[in-house]
Amino acid sequence: MPSGGARAVSGPAPDPGALRRNRPGDAAAWSTLPAEGRTGAPPDWPLIDVQPREWDLWCDLWSRPQAVMWERLDQRYEVAMFVRKLSEAELPRASVELQKVVRQYLDSLGLSVQGMLRNRWRITAPEQDRGDADDANASAAPARPSARARLTVVHGDGD
Repeated sequence: MPSGGARAVSGPAPDPGALRRNRPGDAAAWSTLPAEGRTGAPPDWPLIDVQPREWDLWCDLWSRPQAVMWERLDQRYEVAMFVRKLSEAELPRASVELQKVVRQYLDSLGLSVQGMLRNRWRITAPEQDRGDADDANASAAPARPSARARLTVVHGDGD
C-alpha cells in the first residue's frame, strides 16, 4: 500500500467562498444545481431485475438536484449500484463493509456535503428564498476592516 502523497480525496474540500481564486487547482468551475431538482421521469433501471424498495429509492434519487449532473455525466449505472447497495445496507445486520461502500457512494455521487464540495457542486436557493436572501444581504452589517487597516504605526523615540 502506498504511503504519503496526494490521494483523490486528500486534503480539505474546495471552498466556493475562498478569498483567493487564482490558484491553478481552482481552474475547474463550480456547477450550480437547481434547488427544485431534476424534472421528468427517472431513467429506465439499467441493472437486471429491480426490487420495489430499489425502485422507490431510484425514483427519489432522480428527482434530486444532483441528478441533473448524473444525467449529464451518464451515471445511471453508478446510481443504480448505489441504490442496490443502499437497499442491502438498510437491512438488519448489514455488514460494516457494506455501510462503508454506501458512504463512499454518497460522497462520489455528491449526496453528502463533503461529496458536493469535492464535486464542486452547489445548489441554488429556491425561487421564494432568493428575494429574502437578497434583502438579508442588503441589510447585513458592513464588512470588517482589513488587517492592514487595523494596524497602526507606533513611533518610538529611536532607542
